[in-house]
Amino acid sequence: MSIELEAFPRDGMTVVAVKGEIDGSSAPGLQEKILPLLENDALLVLDLSAVSYMSSAGLRMLLLLYRQAASHNGQVALAGLAEAIRDTMEVTGFLKFFSVANSVDEALQILKKG
Repeated sequence: MSIELEAFPRDGMTVVAVKGEIDGSSAPGLQEKILPLLENDALLVLDLSAVSYMSSAGLRMLLLLYRQAASHNGQVALAGLAEAIRDTMEVTGFLKFFSVANSVDEALQILKKG
């Protein structure tokens, strides 16, 4: 299955909508496209509501995005996580690195509050 990505500005932040499966073949390309968006003080919402599967490569990519944002005084919020992905992230401790919201609108509000 192919992966699709759309990035657009919203409320002074960047929303990146991802659609498809994030695995070992798609994660590097996503990472390459998203990392440049995490420059100084970047606030980024990663809309994962259309992501049906995420492998350990996807989790590694998320951790790298978190580290990039943190090193540039930015933040990443995750929106619309599928229950199975959210459960995996919770068990592995990955959720503690991110603000997590049910929707993009909710994620934008969380990031606005800082």
